[in-house]
Order: sequence, then C-alpha cells, then structure tokens
Amino acid sequence: MGLRDFIKKILQGDPQTAEPEDVEQLRVTFRSRYHNFKLLLNANNRALEIMAGIEKTLYGTLPFGMMFIRSNCTALSVNVFRMVKNLNDLAPGKYMALYARFDEIQKEIDQLLKNQKSHKDERLVVDLQEIHSDLTDSVGNKMAHLGQLKNILNLTVPDGFAITVRAYQRFMEANDIQPEIDRRLQSADTEDIQDLYTVSAEIQQMIIRANIPDDLALGVQTALSTMEKKSGKPANMAVRSSAIGEDAGESAFAGQYRTELNVNQDHLFEAYKEVLASKYSLQAMTYRLNKGIKDEDVPMSVGCLVMVEAEAGGVTYTRNPVDRTDNSIFINAAWGLPKSVVDGSVDCDTFVVTRMPNLAVVHEEIKDKKIRYSCYPDEGICRDDITEEWIRKSPSLTHEQVLQLAEQALRMEEHYGLPQDIEWAISEKGDIVVLQCRPLFQSGQSRDIFQPGSPSGAGNTSEVLLSGGTTASPGVAMGEVYKVDRGEDLFQFPRGAILVVRQALPRWASLLSRASGVISEQGGFAGHLANVAREFGIPALFGVEQAMEKLNNGEIITLDAGGVMVYKGSIDLAPVSRKPKNLMMGTPVYQTLLDISRWVVPLNLLDPDSRDFSPSACKTLHDITRFVHEKSVSEMFNFGKEHNFLERSSKQLYYKAPMQWWILNLDDGFNEEVTGKYVKLDNIVSIPMLAFWEGFAAIPWEGPPAIDGKGLMSVMFQATTNPALTTGLRSKYSERNYFMISKHYLSLNSRLGFHFSILEALVGDRPTENYINFQFKGGAADENRRLKRVTFIGELLELYGFRVDIKGDALISRTENHEKQYMMDRLKLLGYLTLHTRQLDMIMASRERVAFHKAKMQKEMDGLID
Repeated sequence: MGLRDFIKKILQGDPQTAEPEDVEQLRVTFRSRYHNFKLLLNANNRALEIMAGIEKTLYGTLPFGMMFIRSNCTALSVNVFRMVKNLNDLAPGKYMALYARFDEIQKEIDQLLKNQKSHKDERLVVDLQEIHSDLTDSVGNKMAHLGQLKNILNLTVPDGFAITVRAYQRFMEANDIQPEIDRRLQSADTEDIQDLYTVSAEIQQMIIRANIPDDLALGVQTALSTMEKKSGKPANMAVRSSAIGEDAGESAFAGQYRTELNVNQDHLFEAYKEVLASKYSLQAMTYRLNKGIKDEDVPMSVGCLVMVEAEAGGVTYTRNPVDRTDNSIFINAAWGLPKSVVDGSVDCDTFVVTRMPNLAVVHEEIKDKKIRYSCYPDEGICRDDITEEWIRKSPSLTHEQVLQLAEQALRMEEHYGLPQDIEWAISEKGDIVVLQCRPLFQSGQSRDIFQPGSPSGAGNTSEVLLSGGTTASPGVAMGEVYKVDRGEDLFQFPRGAILVVRQALPRWASLLSRASGVISEQGGFAGHLANVAREFGIPALFGVEQAMEKLNNGEIITLDAGGVMVYKGSIDLAPVSRKPKNLMMGTPVYQTLLDISRWVVPLNLLDPDSRDFSPSACKTLHDITRFVHEKSVSEMFNFGKEHNFLERSSKQLYYKAPMQWWILNLDDGFNEEVTGKYVKLDNIVSIPMLAFWEGFAAIPWEGPPAIDGKGLMSVMFQATTNPALTTGLRSKYSERNYFMISKHYLSLNSRLGFHFSILEALVGDRPTENYINFQFKGGAADENRRLKRVTFIGELLELYGFRVDIKGDALISRTENHEKQYMMDRLKLLGYLTLHTRQLDMIMASRERVAFHKAKMQKEMDGLID
C-alpha cells in the first residue's frame, strides 16, 4: 500500500471493526512501542549532544584528556546501541543488520582507544654506558640524551643507570594499581582544581605505599654494586625523572616531575617511588591535560646519577628563548647546585655570548645571589644564606668558564641540529658536568615586537604600576590580579586572571592553562616555569620587585611582558593581546580524538529517499543515528498500517470546521478518550501541538501575494490560484498533514501546496530534554526563488534563536535546552511560518517586496511572543 492510499484509508475510514479486547490489546502494544520510541528519542538527543561536544572540542581551545575521549566514546556508544535496540523493538527483525554495522564501527573506535606504544626492551635496569638514542622508548628522552652526550660526544656526564619503562610497568603490575589509577582519572573533574588535587594526592599515596618487586630490587642493587666497584666507594645519587616524552619537542615537561637530590643508597627505592608518584602531581596532571598527552603515553623511566658537589650551576640556552632572530648564547648561573636557577628561586647571573666572528662575552649582568643550594654530607640538600656580600655580588663564573660552556653548548646544538636547553654544574675540581640536555622551546615572535609603547587612544597618561624585570615569555595580557602565596590559593584561582607570585616555582605551572599572564618577584627566563609559560604562550614577566606588595587582588592590570611594564587598568597596547593558543592541536590526545571523530561525526546518509539509505551504507555513528531516527518515525506510522489500529486511532481536527489535519494520540495527548471521528482543540493537551496551533491560527492567511511574473508555468499558476489550497478544504495538495502527539511530544508532517515541512518537538519541565527540530523544503517556483525563500525563512528563524543550516532549497533548524515557555513561543512562530510562508517564493525576485514581507512578518511574529 502506498503512502497516498494509506492516508486515504485514514481519512475515509475502514468498515472493518474489531472486538473490544482486540482493540485494547492493540493499545497496550502501541503504548509499549511508544515507550521504546521515547527511549529512542532520548538516546538520539544524547548521542547528538555528545557528537556536537566532540566537534566543539576539536575546534575549541580548551584542553581535554583521554578521560574526556573515553567517557564520551562510552556514552555515545551506549546511546547509539540503545537506539538500534529500540528501533528493533519497534520493528522486530527488520533492522538487525544495524547491529553488525554498529559492531564494525565500534571495533574501529576501540582500536584507536587501545593504541599505545610498545616498549620491547625487557631490561629493568640499564647502565648509562650502554644507553644511546635507540633506547629512548626504554629509558626516556632525558637519559637517552645523557647517554648520547657521554658515549658519542664524550662530554663529562655523571656515572649512573636508568630504571627503565619496563621496570615501571613491572612495578605497576606487581602492585595491581594501574586499574584503580585509571578509574580515578576517569572520574576526575578536569575543570575543578580541588578535585584534581584530591585525586592527585590519592594516587601518589597509592604509589608511595606500594612495594618494590624483588626482581626490580635485585636489578638496582646489582647496578649500585657495579658502580661501587668502579669508584671504590658508595656514592649518593640524584634520582631524576626520565619519562617517555619528557625533554622532547615542544612538550618538555620542564619541572613537572620530581627530582630527589643527594639520596643515600639506603633510601634509593623510597626516592624512586617519589619520582614515580610525581607523574600524578597536580602540575604534571594539568600539564598533560593542557598539552593533550595521554596518561598511558608517558610511562616513567627514572635516572639514577652520581651526585655532583657543585661550586656553581645553571642553565645554557644556545639561542634567545624569547627572540628567534637572536642567535646569541645565554648562560644563567648561580652559586651551588643549579636547582636555584631552574626552579626560579633566586636571581641569577646572566652572560650573553656572541658566536661571530669568535665566541666572546658581549654582555653580563651580575645579580645579588643571596642563597645557594648545597649537599649535606650524609644525605639531602640544604638552602644556605650567603652572608658575605662580596660573594653574593661576585660573578658565579669566570669568563673562561663561560666560553667553555658556550663551546660545549654549540657542540650539542650541532649534534642535535636544534637549539638546546642545557643544565650543568661546575664540580669542586672545576670540571663542567652536563646534567641534562633537551630541545629549547622558543617563542614564535621576536622580542622587538614587544617593546614598550604608548597605549593606543590613551596618549602617555596610562599609569605605570611596575616596570623592569626579565621577559620570561613575551606578549601582552589583561586581567584581574590574583596573588598566590600558598598551596590553598590554587583552588580559588579565577580563569583569565593574571597570576602574581613571589617565586617562579614549577608548582605554579598547574595554573598556566587558566592564567592570562604571570608576574613573579623572582626568577629569570631560564627557569622551569618560564619554559612552560613559553610553551603555553602565556606572557610572563619575572624578577619584578615588590609585585606582591604593589598589586592588589582583583584590580585590573595590563601586562606587557616584552616591554617589561605593568599598567593600571585594561588598555590596548600594540600589538593587541594574544589570541588563545590551541595547545591541543597536533598532540597525541588531539590526534586520537580526530581519528575517532572520523568514525563518529561525518553524516553520509542525507537523503532518506535514496537507495543508499540503508544499514550497509552507515559509515559512522552519526549515520546510524540518522537512519534509526528516520526509520523510527516511519515505524510509528507503519504500526497503524500493519495492525489496523492507526485508522481507528487517528482523529480529524475540528477547529471551527473540519480541517485537513489528522492527529494520532500516541499516549497522553488527549485529556479524555475521543470516540467520534473528530477531535476538538479543547480535547487536546499536547503542549507542543497547542503552541504550534496557536501560532498557526493566530493571524489569518491573506492568500498568496500578487505575482510579478509573466510566462509563469501552468503549475505555478495553479499552485498560486487554486482555492483548494485554503486550510479548511481537502485537495490533492493538502492531504498530507498529520500530527503524532503526546502531552510533551509532537511530530508533524505537513504539505501545503508544493511546500513540505517536518516538525519534531519535545517540550516539558526539564530544559535539558527540550528540543525543536524544523525542516522545510519545496516550492513551485524556479530554483533561484526557492533558494531565496529558504534564506528568507532562515534569517527569520535566526532572529529568534534557531540554529539554521541551508542546503540547496532545504532548510534544517534547531533549538534546544531552553525553558518550557521559550520553547512554546518558538513553536508559535513555527506555526505562523508554516501558514504564512506559503507561495512567498513567487515574489522573491523583488527586493522591495521581500523587505516589505520580512518586516511585516517579523512584526507579527514579535506580537505572538510578547
């Protein structure tokens, strides 16, 4: 039976009757089917929300992690599977092929979620003498670099060994804690610093309380014994992280993991577990989140190196980190261990070395270095105050040492072919000992772009609150001041504020994804926090005296980090403030979501009348939802055709007179059972239908507009003059108008003349479930006028909050998640448009008439919802 015959059957009635108990059984069956239909709609809405969220995340700037991807993939799969099941409950056995197609797509997604690097080297401990770059996946970038420097370049590097990635995996397996870690990460609220802090503390304690496997303990003890035989005495160790991905490319993890210095061998395993646990420190977790790095992609190797008693230490940059055009070598140094330089806790000396024609010191800045870090005789390090002023203000390096450091730095840069960031120490014997080497991250703009200038539109009247310091990361930022002095201050940090601190400590890196800029009283551009600020593109100004005292919480300031100035208020500087940086683009996490999205987001099933509109043509989860949703509506009508129930249940609307609108009460759309042929508006309690009809009937249609055409085709003449097109009369152009309703649901298929519209709405007291989907297509005019007409309708809908998508002469619009009254008002507008946009395509060639009708209709629509 064709659709036309089916509708005629509805309208003309069926002389066959059924026994009362048969009818009641059919009603029970129908309600069960409608229950499945509603469940399907709920799952459809949730699936579409998740897909939209995935797309928004891909093209947004907010960070996300694997927990976001996994949770959304799980929720999406659950809802799409529910849709498939609900459709097969509506039509048993008819759409079983969807299960197989769903499984095939799901397998592709699961494979992308499971993909992770394989670490084939099974050794638990590897001596530094055996380490080269080909062992990076086993010992991490940091230890692989040191192995290269020691074994290839023959530079002085402390003796030591690496506890490998396989050892880390062995540790986690032996204690069976990875599943619990995964569970806690999955449930963590990544936008809530307090929640992340709690999860961080819990996971770290799990690791610290865990036991060292016997085979790992034996491997470490053997390595220590070998070192002792070589040196003739036991040595204290520096226990340092060397995670996979650390010190690599633009994700250096600078200062994000723990380092334990001067560790007695008796306490080596405790230090090892502390370093492992630091993988889940707050700053490390937020760093990975903001850089799009999967937790499973950074297993932790740990380097154990003989501790160096340092006379001086520091950091060398083989290029200017804040100016790509400057190839000078920058050396930052302080007395004692280099810790004070890398953690930004002390003002350090700076030496600038030119390369051409020969290495030469062209600039030096000697600071008052009030503290130094040194080793205790037995274990641990101490922070000493330097009391002698002449020592504090003396250069921590001789020019000879500066040039030696520069020469070694250039060798490393040449070896790696990239600018390098090098940590080193000067031993008690005066030897240069390399402790770390990694690629240098440079800001993308040259420093001279950020020289101070007059604020545009403000002349020279802007008040300068602070000036001076060191540009740690160039750029301009505006925001409110938020001073952080204690750990608990982290939890109240407002997004977009400018972070103000006393020391540029690595721990503050956890706030950089929320901060618009950073000001620190101490520190320089060689510290870990400066490195991370440059990675994140956050303007940072360090070494600003009295910043904590002179700036007040909540006041609005403008930071010009390149111009080393802080202004009062929000002002425009040249250049304008930086745009938010998409830190996720190109990262492993981003790539995973992008790859998964190809199995989720694209919609290939566009035409439900096409032969390709089938389960086998579904290439994505979006295709499955589209197919299932389309077929579910069809199946609701097929029920009446198949069970001889729809004919008796459909009622013709009586509104002042019989109307060419038929209504199928799905569940609770009528206030009482209607026994006759007609149903009056008073008997209908469907919230969305009543709202639609109120708009449809509010303003009588004045008939088609006067035609400006000569030579109109006869079909156009008929379409615009046929009196049968009035809403109260039956004709071949107006018979396909039917509602499916419940108290909160409406599905409308309407054909008035040559114009087709489909409306679906769910309107209730829960805004998150409310939605309206309106589609419009057709017309009797030429294609150009039809296109202009859908554009005309789309522009009107956009004025009232609809999202509109136009493809050819078809319009799709949607609004959702609003309060009930808002949704009812929008349904009134759609009722009005359904009636009053008839045959407007005939006047679309006249701009004046289009403008007139648009203004007229907008005025009438405003009146409907005032």
